[in-house]
Amino acid sequence: MKSLFEESTLQEIADRINKVSDSSNPSWGKMNASQMFYHCQFPLKIAMQKEHPELKPNFLAKLFFKKSMYNDKPWRKNLPTHSKLRVVDQKEFEKEKQELLDLVSEFSNKRDQKEWAPHPMFGKFSQDQWGKMQYKHLDHHLQQFKA
Repeated sequence: MKSLFEESTLQEIADRINKVSDSSNPSWGKMNASQMFYHCQFPLKIAMQKEHPELKPNFLAKLFFKKSMYNDKPWRKNLPTHSKLRVVDQKEFEKEKQELLDLVSEFSNKRDQKEWAPHPMFGKFSQDQWGKMQYKHLDHHLQQFKA
């Protein structure tokens, strides 16, 4: 699994984000491109302690879903999104795109950080797992928009 802590992967993700246009349509799901950009900011903000959504620890999620966050198996389409992380209101495309690019870069620059706060729902992740998880989430949604 690629990691957002790898320089080549950072460039790949930035290039793919830049391929998405305001008129890009999703292959699945209900979000438009600007909503997807906004949604993709949540995991990055959570990892960097910029966002503290009220996600309760979930033993079953840890047991059955946590490893899928960073393993090599792709996520299936139309996975349910936690209600606290859903985006239903309209967002400004260029603003959300730039914010996502900035957060991706900021997160990637933390490649030497060894200690990370636990995820509010899944608990502790290693640095390696955080990097893979962030890549996997972005990859999933960029595939959603054919990028």
